[in-house]
Amino acid sequence: MIAFGINLLIWYDVTMIVVIIAGGSGSRLWPLSTPEFPKHLLKIGNSETSLLQNTYNRAKRVGKTVYVVTDGSHAEHVRSQLPELGADAFIVEPARRGTASCIIAALSRIAQTHDSDEPIAFMHADHYIRDIKSYVHSFKIANLVAQQEKRIVLIGVEPDYSATSFGYIEKGDLLDESLYVFNVTSFQEKPDYTTAQNYLKSGNYLWNCGYFVGSVTSFTKAMEQFAPELLVSYQLLLNSAEDTYDDKYLSLSTQAIDYALIEKVTNLLVVPAAFDWMDLGSYRDLAKAVGSDEKGNYQAGELIETEDTYNTFVQNHEDKPVVVIGMDNCVVVNTPQGILVTRKDLSQKVSEVSKRLKL
Repeated sequence: MIAFGINLLIWYDVTMIVVIIAGGSGSRLWPLSTPEFPKHLLKIGNSETSLLQNTYNRAKRVGKTVYVVTDGSHAEHVRSQLPELGADAFIVEPARRGTASCIIAALSRIAQTHDSDEPIAFMHADHYIRDIKSYVHSFKIANLVAQQEKRIVLIGVEPDYSATSFGYIEKGDLLDESLYVFNVTSFQEKPDYTTAQNYLKSGNYLWNCGYFVGSVTSFTKAMEQFAPELLVSYQLLLNSAEDTYDDKYLSLSTQAIDYALIEKVTNLLVVPAAFDWMDLGSYRDLAKAVGSDEKGNYQAGELIETEDTYNTFVQNHEDKPVVVIGMDNCVVVNTPQGILVTRKDLSQKVSEVSKRLKL
């Protein structure tokens, strides 16, 4: 049982390191995003800052030291959006090798410059969050628990609909009633709709959104026990000289951290998120985030005309007219990179179609 109480969070000094994962192929919101300019670099709605910049502003309130793992294809854009960070804060992948490689790259950098027992919070750059205070609060709880228990602690999002595009975390017994922390019983892959409905009704499942807190020590111990091949990759990067690092990184297999490690660990803990969360994994999600007028429409850009059109997302980034007539539940996006027209409910197919363009 954890000795800390909830009142401790009022004065608790956050000492976490934060790692922002800022990769991605830019396919799900094509043509607004591209491989050279993925969605975390986009400004959503009327925001004056990008998703990445918003994540960084949250990260500064979570921990005192912030690192960003990004891909070489768009690293310059990431650096230009975060001028406050020094060069040492950026961990650049020579090419994408999945989130498992991102994580061990960050761990190997941190192991060289920090106490191996200091908690590290991993967060993604492309999530849409409004409630910043509750976001920081949830990470504070995860930090406390990770330090006390010396285990990896996840933050899971309470589902509010029967989503089939997310993995699920099954909550087990309560570890601490005051902090509302649970043991993890199991992970479930993306379910079919009926199964997702059952998960939602049960109240025992959380969406797995890829947030977790742990130290270099807790991660390496978990790798040693549950993913020894990942530990070998970690040690390969840790012991790499500067002139051989890229080649060694490129030798790594492409894996997601969930499959490579997290879902194999048997002593995980989870904190139910106290904040709102949206993945923006499709234009339907994006349309929800930006809002709409009385007809359910959203428009951004100049030279747009609509007639008898409802529940439609229209965005124009070129100096030519875009006219939409008699449409419902649609997405129309015009950029120099391409033109997209799709039904909102089929917008999850944008990723696979855009990849066929070999952008």
